[in-house]
Amino acid sequence: MNTYDKFISRAGIAMRESAIRQMGTVLAQAKDMISFAPGYPAEDAFPWSAFAEMAASLFDGSDGSVLQYGPTRGFKPLREACAALMTSRGISSVVERIVVTTGSQQGLDLLARVLVDPGDVILMELPSYTGAITAFRNVGASLVGVRQDDHGVELDHLDDTWQQASSSGHAVKFLYLVPNFQNPTGRLLSLERRRAILEWAERRDVLIVEDDPYRDLYFPDVTEEHETRPIAADDHDGARVIYLSSFSKTLAPGFRVGWMSAPAAIAGKLELAKQAEDLCTGGFDQRVAYEAWRSGLLARHVPTLRTLYQHKRDVMAATLAREMGDRMRWIDPRGGFFLWAEITSLTDCDTLLRHARTHGVIFVAGSAFYVDGTGQQTLRLSFSAPSPERIEEGCKRLARAMDDALAQKRSVGSLEEL
Repeated sequence: MNTYDKFISRAGIAMRESAIRQMGTVLAQAKDMISFAPGYPAEDAFPWSAFAEMAASLFDGSDGSVLQYGPTRGFKPLREACAALMTSRGISSVVERIVVTTGSQQGLDLLARVLVDPGDVILMELPSYTGAITAFRNVGASLVGVRQDDHGVELDHLDDTWQQASSSGHAVKFLYLVPNFQNPTGRLLSLERRRAILEWAERRDVLIVEDDPYRDLYFPDVTEEHETRPIAADDHDGARVIYLSSFSKTLAPGFRVGWMSAPAAIAGKLELAKQAEDLCTGGFDQRVAYEAWRSGLLARHVPTLRTLYQHKRDVMAATLAREMGDRMRWIDPRGGFFLWAEITSLTDCDTLLRHARTHGVIFVAGSAFYVDGTGQQTLRLSFSAPSPERIEEGCKRLARAMDDALAQKRSVGSLEEL
C-alpha cells in the first residue's frame, strides 16, 4: 500500500494511464523507434510560415487582450467562426450555444462532470475512443458497449442494450459516437444509420454526444456533402445532439483549441464547470485559430492534408498487403488518421506488440479501445505522423515481429506436445 493511498479518492485510485500515452513513453526512451501509436498530425504539414506571420501581428502590442485572461466560453469572434463552420457542415447553431474548450478532450471531461452521476450508463461504440473512455470512467460512469458492423453501430443491439440497462434501473444518459472516420476503426457511419440513430435517440429520450474531429479529412472517394453529414445536421431544433469538434487535426494540436455546441441549458452548466477547471481561456491560441479561419488559411490548408493523408494510407495498406499477406486483415479507411486491423494467426496483439518493440516499431493494442474487455486480436495503426518512407519501413518491421511471434507460438506448441 502506498503511503498516500488513504488520501486519494476512489476515483483517483481507479485512474489508469492511457495506453496511447504508455506508447509515447516507450517512444521517448527508444532509439529509431517508428511509432504507429498516437494520432498525431504530420508536423511537416503545419503551415509554419503562416503561423509565424499571425504570431508577429498578434504580438505587435496593439491589442493587450491577446495575452490577457479570456472569457470562459471563449473569444467571441472565434465562437462565431465555430458557428459558421458548423453551418458549412449543415448544422444550425448560434454563438450562445458554443463553448470553446482546451481541445475536444476537455469538452468530454466537462460533459461527464455536468451530465453523469456515478453509476449512470453511457453507451459507447465497440471499440471507442480511449480519451472518452477515460473521461467517462473518471466520474464513475458505467460504460456499456454497442457492437458495430461495417456501417457503424448496429441498431438492434443498440436498442437491446438500452432496454437491458434501463430495465436494471440505471439511467442511460447519452450515446457517444465518432461518426466520421472513427477513432480507432476509421469507419464512416452510414448516412442511413445516422438518421436511424437520431430517430432512436428521440424515441428513447437519450442524448447523443457526437465527437467530430476528423470530418474534414475525407479522401477523394468520399462525397463530402452526403457521407460525412453530421448527425447534428438533422437535429433541427438542436435539442438532442451535443456536437464537439476541434482544430487539432486541421491546424495544430499544440494550440489546444476545440469547441462544442449544446442546448442552451446544458451550455450554461458547461460554462460553470469550465470556470472550476480553468476559469478563463487562453487568448493567444484562440486568436491564431480565429485568424486561420478568417484569413482563409484553414480552407486552403485542408485539401493539402487530405491528399497527404490519403497517400500515407495508401503506402501503409500496400506495404501491409505485401508484407503480411493473409496474417492480417483490414478495411482501408476513407479518411482520418487510422487503419484498424485484425490479426488472424495470433490470439492476442499484446504478444505481437512485445516482439514489435524489439524490432523498433510500436502501435496500440486494440483491447484498449473496448469497454467490455474484448478486442485482443485487433490493433490500431496510425499513419498520420510518420513519413511515407518510415511507414513502409515500420510495416516491414511489423511483419518481422509477426514472424518472430509465430515462430515462438510454434515453438511453444511443439514443447507442449512433448
